[in-house]
Amino acid sequence: MATLDTLSLFTGLGLSEQKARETLKNTALSAQLREAATQAHQTLGSTIDKATGTLLYGLASRLRDPRRLSFLVSYIASKKIHSELQLSAALEYVRSHPLDPINTVDFEQECGVGIMVTPEQIEEAVEAAINRHRPQLLVERYHFNMGLLMGEARAVLKWADGKTIKHEVDMQVLHLLGPKTETDLEKKSKVAKTRPEETDRRAAKDVVENGESVGQTLSLMEQLRGEALKFHKPGENYKTPGYVTTPHTMDLLKQHLEITGGQVRTRFPPEPNGILHIGHAKAINFNFGYAKANNGICFLRFDDTNPEKEEAKFFTAISDMVAWLGYTPYKVTYASDYFDQLYAWAVELIHRGQAYVCHQRGEELKGHNPLPSPWRDRPIEESLLLFEVGFWRNIWAMRKGKFAEGEATLRMKLVMEDGKMDPVAYRVKYTPHHRTGDTWCIYPTYDYTHCLCDSIEHITHSLCTKEFQARRSSYFWLCNALDVYCPVQWEYGRLNLHYAVVSKRKILQLVATGAVRDWDDPRLFTLTALRRRGFPPEAINNFCARVGVTVAQTTMEPHLLEACVRDVLNDTAPRAMAVLEPLQVIITNFPAAKSLDIQVPNFPADETKGFHQIPFGPTVFIERTDFKEEPEPGYKRLAWGQPVGLRHTGYVIQLQHVVKGPSGFVESLEVTCRCADAGEKPKAFIHWVSQPLKCEIRLYERLFQHKNPEDPAEVPGGFLTDLNPVSLQVVQAALVDCSVALAKPYDKFQFERLGYFSVDPDSCRGQLVFNRTVTLKEDPGKV
Repeated sequence: MATLDTLSLFTGLGLSEQKARETLKNTALSAQLREAATQAHQTLGSTIDKATGTLLYGLASRLRDPRRLSFLVSYIASKKIHSELQLSAALEYVRSHPLDPINTVDFEQECGVGIMVTPEQIEEAVEAAINRHRPQLLVERYHFNMGLLMGEARAVLKWADGKTIKHEVDMQVLHLLGPKTETDLEKKSKVAKTRPEETDRRAAKDVVENGESVGQTLSLMEQLRGEALKFHKPGENYKTPGYVTTPHTMDLLKQHLEITGGQVRTRFPPEPNGILHIGHAKAINFNFGYAKANNGICFLRFDDTNPEKEEAKFFTAISDMVAWLGYTPYKVTYASDYFDQLYAWAVELIHRGQAYVCHQRGEELKGHNPLPSPWRDRPIEESLLLFEVGFWRNIWAMRKGKFAEGEATLRMKLVMEDGKMDPVAYRVKYTPHHRTGDTWCIYPTYDYTHCLCDSIEHITHSLCTKEFQARRSSYFWLCNALDVYCPVQWEYGRLNLHYAVVSKRKILQLVATGAVRDWDDPRLFTLTALRRRGFPPEAINNFCARVGVTVAQTTMEPHLLEACVRDVLNDTAPRAMAVLEPLQVIITNFPAAKSLDIQVPNFPADETKGFHQIPFGPTVFIERTDFKEEPEPGYKRLAWGQPVGLRHTGYVIQLQHVVKGPSGFVESLEVTCRCADAGEKPKAFIHWVSQPLKCEIRLYERLFQHKNPEDPAEVPGGFLTDLNPVSLQVVQAALVDCSVALAKPYDKFQFERLGYFSVDPDSCRGQLVFNRTVTLKEDPGKV
């Protein structure tokens, strides 16, 4: 019985039964492993994941000093030691420090405890290594010693996984150089050394051609049209590194070319369970832009396979945002358009022995390297009955709606790059679908649906962000398992912004807590929020072009996006005048019996764009900050003995009297005026309004105080604790000149000296509401 208990203990660590039995034959090893497992269970409970089990086995088999077992197990069980590299360092440390007590601070430093190497850090280290050798790489291409890149990245990130670094090197080199050519495959021959100046000239030329110069002067369209991306030509999928071919591949590609005529085909495939954000803008630009640049077509395909989270408003908002950015899909499609075909293929997959019905619960499928399903080798006939046509042992089929949710799934027989085994293809969901109603009670997953929809639509380039890299193996496997046309999946780095969160779940938390009003709150970086704030679509597209398409994840500063906004609005937003904190000014010697009509240029730098007319009367309003009774040195606006000009009027005002209330608060000013050319030129000209419209103005700052609000190291309390308390200031009684009276929602203006503003949809007749889009120039001191 004791042997059986120990056997179960060992298999619970992830050892196969055979390996566990072999371990039991080694008395010393089994005793040490039993002690390690027992102690780990005290910390972790009844279940130990396979990764931890592997480390415990490595510890028990390699530790020479049993006195240190408990000490090291505590580090493994608490996840402070979580990799083979750390374990090796820990074993070496205790071997070379046999005396008590162990200096835990020194031990943890030597073993990398607390150091977490993120994928982003690996990307950056590899990118830096590549940049250091870029000229030589561009010249030698695949004959370059790639081990040098790995070594330099590893030197920076001692605790990074070697396989992950190698994979990152392979991916970034592929995206820099493109697929191997026949020349790359030739054996390297000795050549005369290239002169340094020639290498520099070639490298500079390649950098510009790849759209990666510091100035980033090439438009996105120019980047996509050129050879910079090194993508395969339609029908030449097999030339892409990693593409899996079968005996049917060439015939399927021939049929594909007959259908498409060699046309480039892409798709933008959003899930309709949330609003698009700035990262999606890059995906839209890339997918639609690459197709357009190469005279191809792009589908807008909604991945509507999860009816629980999909809402009609999200379909509408996504379509609106694609159109707002200036793109027209070749066709709008839905994954649900293909439900019948996808289901038929699932049945065929079972027939071919490549899928099976499984009864493991969701929690059993999670974690690192879970054990194979006990139903993996279920007979084909059983899986067919359980999935489709009837019942088996009094259990009805999934398709007939006789399983409860979570009781059965259809799983594919493959192992993905990230170690995930047998991804789910279909699951039971008793939720009506917005398009198919109650027709289906089983729905396909992304892993199953996406590549097959790409195949049906004959997509040539399936462009995905890098998190889908781990799904590339399943993408190729599934198409080939069914002998259907297989597109090529290409991955590129995501676009993120500092001082922002874009996760749907986290935005919902912000809405639920009242931190923001809704998905389109102008402080967010959803596309609907950016539109509401007044960001022009051209500016967002220009920003995506400047960022470019890279393998590495890109995190940009918001002010770079705001700079693109200013560039567009400077040429498109007509000028007007507004006063946020009004101070009444009475001109005692106004030069006319009634108000004058002032002609103001819409764009002072280009008067050919027209003028608008505003009244100028004896009572005007200026900004309260444009007057001081006791100015500090260098103050140039209105003060005693210091006149100022009123913009566009040709008049200068001189202070005569300050009217104060009982509390000493300045209520109004009395001034005299003269023609601007009748005396000395004033030090400043200020904006003003007369006979104005009252409006509400909303001034926005960053929603978060730290660059990375989701980083526990930067914000230990979580992103909800990092909210900027002054991210929104509402000016209820601002005044604006009457030239904007007929403005409609989303109309944009430059309020002189204040910034760029956009009319908010909350506006109604007689009460305009403006959102400040951006200030006139970047404010480095802004929160």
